[in-house]
Amino acid sequence: MYPLVGLAVQDGGLGPVARRVRDEQIPLEVAPSSNVQTGAYPSLAAHPVDRLHRLGFAVTLNTDNRLMSGVSVTSEFTDVVRTFGWGWDDVATVTERALAASFAEEAEKARLLEDVVRPGYAALRA
Repeated sequence: MYPLVGLAVQDGGLGPVARRVRDEQIPLEVAPSSNVQTGAYPSLAAHPVDRLHRLGFAVTLNTDNRLMSGVSVTSEFTDVVRTFGWGWDDVATVTERALAASFAEEAEKARLLEDVVRPGYAALRA
């Protein structure tokens, strides 16, 4: 995963590329731990994943090379939740965006969303 260089904020607002990526909901597969391990960002707290999520980008949390990096999707979520104070709504949104960006057939995406993802998060919120 590359640092999000092309999504720079210009003069307090989003640049044209960033606006297009956000507005068209182009998925951003973000691997924060890998980005920190490779030196792209000095710490998780300095990583733009939370800022991008809050600005409405289609951020997904991923691992890069989980065996070399010693991370899992669970540990990525846990670290991001702890670092940025994400709640269940944030985690559910990122999960739904990842499902939408997947290569699964549309019918399978819809089934998973309605039968698995949304009921699962509803149970966690209760």
